[in-house]
This record gives sequence, structure tokens and C-alpha cells, in this order.
Amino acid sequence: MNNNEGKVIPVDIKNEMKKCYIDYAMSVIVGRALPDVRDGLKPVHRRILFSMQELGITPDKGYRKCARIVGDVLGKYHPHGDSSVYDALVRMAQDFSIRYLLVDGHGNFGSVDGDGAAAMRYTEAKLNKIAVEMLRDINKDTVDFVPNFDGEEEEPSVLPSRYPNLLVNGSSGIAVGMATNIPPHNLGEIIDGTIELIDNPEATVLDLMKNIKGPDFPTAGIIMGTSGIREAYETGRGIIKVRAKAEIEEENGRHKIIVNEIPYQVNKAKLIENIADLVKDKKINGISDLRDESDRDGMRIVIELKRDANPNVVLNLLYKHTKMQDSFGVIMIALVDNEPQVLNLKQVLVHYIDFQKQVITRRTLFELNKAEERAHILDGLRIALDNIDEVINILRNSKTTEIAKNTLMERFQLSDKQSQAILDMRLRRLTGLEREKIEEEYNELMKVIERLKEILASEEILLGVIKDELMEIKRKYSDERRTSIEKSLEDIDIEDLIQEQEVVITLTNSGYIKRISADTYSSQRRGGKGIQAMTTKEDDFVDHVIVTSTHSDLLFFTNRGRVYKIRSYEVPDAGRTAKGTNLVNMIPIDQDERIEAVLSIKDIQKKGYLFMGTKLGIVKKTPLKQFANIRKNGLNAITLKEGDELLKVKVTYGDADIIIVTRDGYAIKFNEQDIRPMGRTAAGVRAIRLRKGDIAMSMDIAVEGEDLVVVSQNGFGKRTSLTEYTRQYRGGKGLKTYKVTEKTGKLAAARVCKIDDELMLINNKGVAIRITVEGISQTGRATMGVTLMRSGADEEIVAIAKISNGDEIDQDINIPQIAESEDYDIDVENEDGGIDELLERAEEDDDDILDEEDFEDEDSEEDSEDDDNLEE
Repeated sequence: MNNNEGKVIPVDIKNEMKKCYIDYAMSVIVGRALPDVRDGLKPVHRRILFSMQELGITPDKGYRKCARIVGDVLGKYHPHGDSSVYDALVRMAQDFSIRYLLVDGHGNFGSVDGDGAAAMRYTEAKLNKIAVEMLRDINKDTVDFVPNFDGEEEEPSVLPSRYPNLLVNGSSGIAVGMATNIPPHNLGEIIDGTIELIDNPEATVLDLMKNIKGPDFPTAGIIMGTSGIREAYETGRGIIKVRAKAEIEEENGRHKIIVNEIPYQVNKAKLIENIADLVKDKKINGISDLRDESDRDGMRIVIELKRDANPNVVLNLLYKHTKMQDSFGVIMIALVDNEPQVLNLKQVLVHYIDFQKQVITRRTLFELNKAEERAHILDGLRIALDNIDEVINILRNSKTTEIAKNTLMERFQLSDKQSQAILDMRLRRLTGLEREKIEEEYNELMKVIERLKEILASEEILLGVIKDELMEIKRKYSDERRTSIEKSLEDIDIEDLIQEQEVVITLTNSGYIKRISADTYSSQRRGGKGIQAMTTKEDDFVDHVIVTSTHSDLLFFTNRGRVYKIRSYEVPDAGRTAKGTNLVNMIPIDQDERIEAVLSIKDIQKKGYLFMGTKLGIVKKTPLKQFANIRKNGLNAITLKEGDELLKVKVTYGDADIIIVTRDGYAIKFNEQDIRPMGRTAAGVRAIRLRKGDIAMSMDIAVEGEDLVVVSQNGFGKRTSLTEYTRQYRGGKGLKTYKVTEKTGKLAAARVCKIDDELMLINNKGVAIRITVEGISQTGRATMGVTLMRSGADEEIVAIAKISNGDEIDQDINIPQIAESEDYDIDVENEDGGIDELLERAEEDDDDILDEEDFEDEDSEEDSEDDDNLEE
């Protein structure tokens, strides 16, 4: 003890073992077994690729011995066994192990039968072309470099990875207490999904799956069903069933099964051996011969059957008892900031996009600094050339270089670098051609500097650069999908089991909704009493009627400007007089929130707009694609002013005429080009300047050749040609379109209709009537209408719905070829009637005739000034 220096510290062996094991576990997790989410590589793979680049073993050069590569990696970066490095190198060169080869191997690198690669002294390798994209711009300060194990070298902490390699080539590894198993994918699909997420950051996993169909294994095969894929993409964990691709052939009255593709990571030799053992043990009967005919052209396993064998039965037994059907367990664990995390598909792409933003930003800053430094030198050369005689004179009269440099700096206000560049300038730079080259280079650098600053100043431009570079990689390296995906019984969509038919969906003011076949309502003549459409509780009435298809989406817009989505078939079917189901059981609306507009859309189109109007006369249009991804808890569709509420929503395509009708009988027609497209949460601009006490109660698309039908609260209505409503600028007061009296009541509804359309009118007692538009006389604006639906005491019209072409679903858009897209929002809108028709049918129907009165049109005030713009 006397020879011992220092002192002995007692240590609790339990705590010491715990600490050491945690350190070891984290070393394995971070430093060996798990890939980084940014480049999809483990440290050993990253070090191999970087070392090969340093050695100059690029695709345009010759091969080098793998022993040289392994030795360089071991000596500089990876202080572990040589087998770990060589095994990783070999795997990156095996076309049956990795989807897109990162290493171009020359020699024996093993086989799908489980044969190992030749010794590293015999094999050669170089970087593959796509691996260069992993390393591109690494010398432009795009990533951080860290000291190696002995501090004598520096290695990259991550590669720039110009494509999402984690998903493209996948990864597998077993750490301490966790494991990762990420399948490879098709490069083109992953890039398409990445670009989709860049364009639409709110895209869901299901939206990404429209581009990313599923894993794409290097050994092809068939994925059975999409339920496992969806679970893996949404949760980060899932089981994917993969089958061998087999064909049944018949020759001389006997069948044989030909296997051309096997599941990923299945050993072909062991598979054949397993089949032979099953035949020997008589677990599978009917196989007479088994042989492997695989060659350089591809895989071919031939299974010959006996004459009396059923080939389909034998094939199913092979799937059941052998690796011809295998399960790939997906565990998407990767390092995020050196912490292992389970990631879903969207999270992996979000982390990659964020990383690429950093890479492009750092590269741009590097190039900008280089360009500015060069421009600085060229600027000095330009000054020198413009004053060449004086510069030469200074150089002649200076005893030393240092004196000449200082004199130049003082005389021409130059920097030290500029002065040194002038001193280093050769005489040939004085020629006219060289002077022009300097000017040309300087001007080009100014353009480059301007472009680089634009990239740094705008995230939109930055993302555009990422997309352009991804598309370039897709064009160079993308190929066709190898693994096919077939549906299984587990993947049957409930929608496939729902018969597509026309239905009427009704929603009451209190929020009760139901679905019923449209055939239930038969057409009647105007003036009829109608049939009972539904039973409502006391003080409740039908507020919305939607004629749509069972396979359409229903978008519910609330008075607060939020939007929710459900499928039409999800609305419970009910009898004609049933009350229905409360909507709060289907969408999470608040207690004081009510539905103000309902839109039925078969498919969300890539083009087009949702055009919205509010009760205070505000409108806006937003690209329809911004509503493709509506969460279960809804989205904000518009930002409303205090005291305002959403009134109506329509689908338009950029050049529609919009007509807005107010409760007191005024209307304005303007073109939607007066309103520029706005974001989803924008507030909008003024469409009509309302008079005191008036509110907007209807907004519709004014289609040329159609009529405007208006209905008052007491059941009076009329049809007027839209040609009588001149197009005005938004922001005016509008034209008088209806004479509101105590007998007619205020306007309840207004719709733009064709002559062969039908209307469904519903009053606050739940009574509905279906009439033809042709049965309503066409009259001018200065008329008051006829009785369309008789109203008793305490009864008033609260809603109308339009049914186009008899029983076809109405289209609430201004492009006829886009089908099943109708908004049947029932707002209180009104219209004038036809005095001529009343006179003709007075005796027949005993209608109450309203005297025609003269109306004075009030011209629209074209005063939609810039200060009316309420967009946020």
C-alpha cells in the first residue's frame, strides 16, 4: 500500500455496473446499431462511404481492393473489428440486400442462397453513382465534422444525403433493449411523397400513401394487403405479409409451379431444402420433383406436381408451411438528435425536410461567401485596370512589395486581399480580351450573389430548390416498382360494400341529421301540400337539405367558420318521418356552434376554389386543395369579424359570376375575378355594402342562361332571368330584386336554377314539397310572385334544395363536367314571383294574387376601395 499513489475510493458495485451498462448501451445505440433519421446510415456505413470518397474511389475511377478500403476505415474512423466493416461494405454491394446499391462491387459478393462474399483481399469496389448524391456538397460546410476516435482526423457527423435514404434503402439493427427494421422503398415514390409534404405540410399519412404505396423490396415479391402497411406508416410498427411470386404452368397434362421471386431476406437454398423436407415428411403431398434453375438472368425454382395434384392446393400449402410467405416486422426506430425514437412515415419525411433546409441554407451561405470573396477580388482588379497607368507607376516607384501594397490600399481604398491580387496579376490580364473576361465574370457573380440571397431570404424559394434537386435525382435514378401489392380480405374498404345511390340528407336547426333515398319524394305540382319529410321535435325545423351520393364527402361549415368532413354513407339511414341522429355524435362541434353550410363533393379536385360568403357581406375564395386534409376535430375555413357568421360556400373555378341576395330584397352580381385567391384562414373582402338592419342571406353562382328563383317566408316565389341583373363591381349596394311586404314576409331562400330543375321546399314544421322550376313563370325583377307552397299559421319556409335534371345530383360549381359537387345549404333566401302566371291560373288554383308594383332600381355603388380589403 505504501507504493500506491493517491487514495482508494470505495465504490458500490451495483451502481458502478448500472452506470457502465448504461454507457455501453448508449454507445451501441448511438454509435453502432441505429441509423440516423437524416441520412439513414449507421456510423459504419457513413464512414465507409466518406472514406471511399477521400480515397478517390468514385464511379468514374477504377476499382480498389476492399482490403484497402477496410484498412483505411479501421485506421481512421471505425476502431472495431475488420469483419464489421467488410460485412457492411459487402451488404451495400448486394443487389438482393439493398434496393439502390451504394457500392459497386467487383468479384464475389455472396448470393441469395446464403453464400458469403470472398475474402476482402480478392474483392474490389468503388462508389456507385447514387452514393455520390449522399456525399454531394459535403465540402461546402453542409454538415458538421467531429473529431475521430483519436482526435487526429475529422469525420462527418451525418452525410448531406440528397434523397431520403432511410426510407429508400431501409435499415435493420439490434441495439440494447431495442431493434429497428425499416423496409426499403421505391425512390420515385418516396421523392413524390416528400414533394407532396413540402407542398402540403398538413398532409396526413393517408395522403402520403397516395404516392408511397408501400415497401419495394429488392427481391420483389408480393405484399398481401395494405392494412399492415398503413399500420406501420401511421404508428411506426406493423407486420407486412410478403409472398413469393409463383405461376402455375401445364405441360403434357401435368402441372408445375414456377417461383420467380421470393420474399425479402429469405435464403433461397434453405427455402428449397425446407420444401424438400416437407415433401419427405409427407406434410405436403403432390410434389414429384423440385429443382433450382436460377441463373444470371434471374431466379427460377421449378416445383413439378403429380398428375392428380391440385396445383392451387399445393401452392397454398407452400405459402402456409414455408418461407414462400413471410412476415416482415416493421419497427421504424431511428436516431433523432442522438435519441432513439419510433417514427411514423410523415415524421421521417418531416425530419428529412428540416435537415435539407439546413443543408441548403449552409451550402448557400458557403457559396455566397465564396462568391462575395471572389467578387471582392474582381472589384479590385477592375479598379486597377481602370487606373492601370497609375498602378504601374506606383509599382515602379515602390522599393518593396509591402510599400507598393500599402500605397495601392491608400490610393484606391482597397483591402489587403485586393491589393495582393493586383500585385499577383500577370501582364496578360492587361489585354482587352482578359479585361472583358474579368467584367463578364464579375457580372455573372453579381447574378449568382443575388440568387443566393433570394434563397436565404425566402423559405418558399428554399423549398423550391429542395424540390428541384429531388426531381433531378428522381429523373436520374428512379426505376419501376418491383414489389406488387395485392388486396387481402382484411383490406376491403367499407365503402366498397356500400351501394352508390342518390340520397337526400336532411339536417335540422337543432342538429338532427339523417339519410334517406331520394326516390322517397315524388314530384308534385306547385301549390301542393307536400308530404311529411321528417318528424321534428317542438321548435325545431329542417335547416339543410342535401341531395348527393352515398360515396361523396360531406363538408360541414359552421357559423364560426370551421369545417368538418364525414362520408355520406356514415350518416345513419332512417325512415321518411324519423327524427334522425344528433350531429354532435358524428363531428365535434361546440354546444353554441351550428352548421351554416353543407357541401357535398365526390372528390376533392386539384383545381378550383371554395368561395365563401358571410352574413355581413364579406366574401373570399380559397384553393380547394387546401381542404383536402381535414382533421377529425375540423379546420378553420375563414377568419370572421366580430358579430359576423359564415353564410354560404360554393365551388368555383376562377371565372364564375356570383350573385348575393339580402333578406330585405336586394341583390348584387359580380365576377369572382374581383377577388384574388386567399389563404385558408384569411378574412376576405367586402362583396356588398348592406343597408341598415339588412343581412345577406343567399349566395349562389350566376350561370348564364339560368334563372334566379326566390322564395319568401310565407311561400311566395318567382323566377327571373339572370340577364336582368347587370354585372357590377363588388362592394356596391346592389339592385332591388323583391318587394318585401307583410304578406310575403322577408326573403327566405334564393337559388339559381335551370328550367328542368326541381326544387324541394321545406317549412319549419318539417313538411316538404317537390316542384318543378318550369312550373314557376318567368317574370321580371319588378314582380312579386305566386304561391309556391301554402303556409298555415305559424308556418314559414325555412329551406329549399335544388335537384338538377329531375333526379340527378345538383352541381354547385361552374364547370359542368365535374360531377357530384352540390352545396344544399338551406339559408333563409327570398325571391319575387310571376304576375303573368298568377293571372293565368287564378281560377284554377285560387291563388292569392299580388299586385305588380313599380320598383326603382338602385345602382350599385362601385366603391370597393382598398380599405375594404379585410384579408389578414
